[in-house]
Amino acid sequence: MPTSSTPRRPQDLMRLLTRAERLAERRLRAALEEEGCSVDAWRVLALLSDGTGHHMSAIAEAAFLPAPTLTKLVDQLVDQNLVHRRVDPLDRRRILVYLTPRGQDHWRRADRAVRAAWPAGSPADEDLLGALLDRLAETLDDSSRV
Repeated sequence: MPTSSTPRRPQDLMRLLTRAERLAERRLRAALEEEGCSVDAWRVLALLSDGTGHHMSAIAEAAFLPAPTLTKLVDQLVDQNLVHRRVDPLDRRRILVYLTPRGQDHWRRADRAVRAAWPAGSPADEDLLGALLDRLAETLDDSSRV
């Protein structure tokens, strides 16, 4: 194992990131399954839980979904009466998506299930991990523009 002064190889970091992501998603999926919610739907509901309407493009970016996949998912959420669409009053060509009251209840239950299933870490460790992952994402994003 490399020491802290030895840079890790990209494949080592990718292995660690992939393992962590898959374990986290497995835990999320198990918690959300009991609430009848997928991980993708949870991401969408999480964004919409702020009570403001969001454009489909912003939702797609936040949920890491391609537009056609998001459209199908939002259609399903509309059919379940969890979200509704409205025309954006500032730009009538765009649609805003909001949680319905039923969607808010569904979100609260799903959020509680995820929080209960998520491993308790110290706030300092969570802050550090978040900062490191954010810095990695910014570094990778900047280097892709070269």
